[in-house]
Amino acid sequence: MTAVQATCASCGVVWLSPGDIVVRVCVDLQSSAYTFRCPECGLRAAKPADDGVVEILTLIGVSLEEWYSPDELWEPRPGGAPISHDDVLDFHVLLRDTDWFGRLEELVDDHDRRSRSFRRGSRPDR
Repeated sequence: MTAVQATCASCGVVWLSPGDIVVRVCVDLQSSAYTFRCPECGLRAAKPADDGVVEILTLIGVSLEEWYSPDELWEPRPGGAPISHDDVLDFHVLLRDTDWFGRLEELVDDHDRRSRSFRRGSRPDR
């Protein structure tokens, strides 16, 4: 029986069978890793794997999973500043109100109205 030596962050060196390991290849990013659950402590582990490691592991019978990055990663990002801690706190305070959804709709409608007038060339209301 073939055994593979791997390293658990908690237990150190452990021995695994090919059925205990999965090689995962991200087709979009051309990166690979192998994953396993430690047979001693149950901790999950993921280790980077170059092409040579992928080839050896698949040759001995380790299963191979190909995956793709989510489409959302390739979508264009909206303009504007990233969400800040203050934005999160403001949203939290907004959610305390029983009419939080109506207030949120007002904020979005107000923003949309300003954006449309700005795009037409006029200065947005302040």
